[in-house]
Amino acid sequence: MAEVESVTRQAIPAAEFVEDVDAYMKKLNNPTPDTILKQLEENLNKYRFLESNLGQKKRRLKAQVPEISKSLELLKHLEKKSEDSGPMETRFMLSDQVYAKAAIAPTKTVGVWLGANVMVQYSLEDAQALLSRNLSQAQRNLKQVAEDLAFLRDQCTTTEVNMARLYNWHVQKRRNQRS
Repeated sequence: MAEVESVTRQAIPAAEFVEDVDAYMKKLNNPTPDTILKQLEENLNKYRFLESNLGQKKRRLKAQVPEISKSLELLKHLEKKSEDSGPMETRFMLSDQVYAKAAIAPTKTVGVWLGANVMVQYSLEDAQALLSRNLSQAQRNLKQVAEDLAFLRDQCTTTEVNMARLYNWHVQKRRNQRS
């Protein structure tokens, strides 16, 4: 089966819609329908695997965007409070349902967790710039993943329709041969 008609950014091959099964089978030098059905089933499984992976990525990004937004809001609040001369009183979470009071002295730097147990100290402006870039990148990635998922769903549907058409064609051909 010729798979590549168009390709998305993630290099997901497009499924070719089979309009005329007779012509399609002749174009492929008459392989058995079972062989083509196995290929289509294999392609469908690949599409579903990719769909599962992209679904996980989408869930992770959907959780990441609000987290980054919340961190940006906190930075803006810290920036406002750093202009005041007195310490800022707050509560921070120690564990689930356990909070402690703290007084934070005015500061011009913050620690930003980068991941993999790495924390880097940034000025408030640099941290805000970094988190803004991360937020816009996460939103772009979320949009791209949503587009890729929609494309994959279309490919799954096309492949399933092709499988049904090929199966029905094969059944009809066997009936005609018996008569």
